[in-house]
Formats: sequence, structure tokens, C-alpha cells
Amino acid sequence: MQSSESKFSRNSLILTLKRYSTAVRNMELTILLPSLLRDVPSEEVCDCEAAEETCRDLYANYLMLKAIRNTVESSLAPSDDRKAKNTALNLTMEPYLDTDPEALFHFHLKGLFSVMNDLTKKTQSITKKYLEIVGVAN
Repeated sequence: MQSSESKFSRNSLILTLKRYSTAVRNMELTILLPSLLRDVPSEEVCDCEAAEETCRDLYANYLMLKAIRNTVESSLAPSDDRKAKNTALNLTMEPYLDTDPEALFHFHLKGLFSVMNDLTKKTQSITKKYLEIVGVAN
């Protein structure tokens, strides 16, 4: 009998999303007192204004990672247009309209893999930092 992960290629989108969801679920099960993450600075360097809001502290990152997981699992895009307008990533799509649809698909798919892998690493990092804060050796 095959495990659910062995059905998919190691680099499949479904498996990448599943890894992220599992990492967030593990983070939620591990972090019993999320408020301990308040005012703990994120170790990542934020180099743009839009990123500064999400880099405030580990608690803000914790909430963001949970919200993204909920969006991934529910397949519903957030209805908050304000957030989309304020991001530095909100670039116009006009230059891409004449691009080959297959090339455009591969471009966005590669970007999605990159983002999901980064978010999974960030989730694991927050879980590890929480364990350090509460004094549990990992």
C-alpha cells in the first residue's frame, strides 16, 4: 500500500502544499502559548516597506502563516483588497499579456514552489524558536 506522499512526485505542487500545511499544523500543536512570541524579533532581514509589516515579530509571522495555510486549504482568496494594494509585489500584468501561456504558467509555478518552500522553512523556524524560548531541547 502506497503512502499518500509516495503517489506524488517529490516536487509536485500537491506535496509541496501538503508539507506546508503539515508544518503549520505541527507549529500549532507545538506552540501552546503563541503570546510568548510577541516582541521576539524575526531573525530574517526585511529589505522593503511591504515586508516590514510581516517581519515585526514572531507572533505576527505565526498569525500570517496560519492565515496563509487557511487560504491554501480553503482555496478561497482573501477578500481584503487593501492588503493586495499595499504590497510591493502588486505589479501590473500588462507586460505578460503577450507571453506564451505555457511559459507564463511555468514562471508562476516556479514562483509558487519557491514561496511555499520559504513559508515552510519559516514555519519550522518559528516552531524551533518557540521551543528554545520555553527551554525544550529539540
